Amino acid sequence: MPLDLTSDPADLTAALVDIPSVSGTEDRIADEIETALRALGRFEVARSGNAVLARSDLGRPTRVLLAGHIDTVPIADNVPSWRAGDILHGCGTTDMKSGDAMLLHLAATIAEPARDLTFVFYDCEEIEHDRNGLTRIEGELRDWLTADLALLGEPTNGQVEAGCQGTASLAITLKGRRSHSARSWLGDNAIHRAADVLSIIAGLDARTVDIDGCTYREGLNVVGISGGVASNVIPDECEIKINFRFAPDRTADGAVAAVRDLLPGYDVRVLDVAAGALPGLSAPAAAEFVAAAGGTAVAKFGWTDVARFAALGIPAVNYGPGDPSLAHTREEHVSRTQIREMTEVLRRFLS
Repeated sequence: MPLDLTSDPADLTAALVDIPSVSGTEDRIADEIETALRALGRFEVARSGNAVLARSDLGRPTRVLLAGHIDTVPIADNVPSWRAGDILHGCGTTDMKSGDAMLLHLAATIAEPARDLTFVFYDCEEIEHDRNGLTRIEGELRDWLTADLALLGEPTNGQVEAGCQGTASLAITLKGRRSHSARSWLGDNAIHRAADVLSIIAGLDARTVDIDGCTYREGLNVVGISGGVASNVIPDECEIKINFRFAPDRTADGAVAAVRDLLPGYDVRVLDVAAGALPGLSAPAAAEFVAAAGGTAVAKFGWTDVARFAALGIPAVNYGPGDPSLAHTREEHVSRTQIREMTEVLRRFLS
């Protein structure tokens, strides 16, 4: 059966979960979303790969962009969905087909929005940056990514989560000299050299910073260490991998520089880095949304695609059903009541 966008958004969530869409295999769900949006007859609809976009042109004074990714991580014996009372279980219930259902339902049921609306349902969010549908859309359909506010339906458990942390993956390779372990004094143990680096990072007090009333807490952690040749060989190389989750008042370059300043004398290599997103809550549309959602916003811990919108100059927040700590787990589930309640909050704001 075709998707019924006017149905209960909790039921629509189940219908979306029952369409498998692991990253890279979103053809069917994109086809069904495209068909359903075109059938509404009041949006301009575009397709980019397995991303589907729709927008109104009503001449409203402001435009809100509502985005959600339609892919999931690999299924863990949790499709199709199933219910237990108010709880809907299944892959993507939290991350983020409940958010998609909320947005699709609103597209179908708000006939006269107070703001022009742009909907972006995109593919491949759960995998590498270059394959993310927003990367392609920014290159092919840049004019679609224009708005006064962007709302990303990532799970926030009923809260408004503003902006997001930046993230940097870094590495240090420590060099020593190989020798027989029976004559260890002839060598230089590279793994032992890691002790100073570990001590500096473990002893660092996490920085906190308040931006627009949202408190962001940074975290610098060693997330991997490798080395060793054999049980009778002093190792001549050791690699330490570091992850830095930094507050959005730092630039990507500034975050890397901060780690290098902390570890002078070490060659800190950048493996990957992505800037965070400032909350932007002073922007009128963002302030209006926070007020409509209860008046409180908190910092987003972790990186999300709101950073892409912030880089384009669009204030962006995360707002979607589900507990983010359940994302990517076999136990992923969402409250049907919460889906309905958050949908109504958005409806009041958009109407």
